[in-house]
Amino acid sequence: MSHDNASKLPKLTRNQTFVFETLQNANSPLSAYTILDGLRDEGFRAPLQVYRALNKLVELGLVHRLESLNAFVACDHPDKDRHGTIAFAICEDCGQVDEFGDEQITARLADWATRENFYLDKTIIELRGTCQSCAIT
Repeated sequence: MSHDNASKLPKLTRNQTFVFETLQNANSPLSAYTILDGLRDEGFRAPLQVYRALNKLVELGLVHRLESLNAFVACDHPDKDRHGTIAFAICEDCGQVDEFGDEQITARLADWATRENFYLDKTIIELRGTCQSCAIT
């Protein structure tokens, strides 16, 4: 983690820092148990240690949970104050995950919620398919 980026992030506990850095350095989404296995040398012994850290990191907007994979990824832009609609394109072949936002989709969903008197807490969209690299090969 770069020093500039670290100064913009909230103060994290030791466990939160280890979990966050593990996700930042990962090439694909990680399950809580994969994170636990990777952090055993750092003193992690129980799944609860990882889940507590993950829950707080998700609450802070630093990490996202991919529901369809039951796995976690570090946020691509953790220095932003607010997240609108968050979307993920997940390659079913290589496991690459790309995070993106779209203002038009966010606006349409907000309009729908207003019409239906539905109060949005968060909006996460997961697209499953094949990335360009895998489609070419």
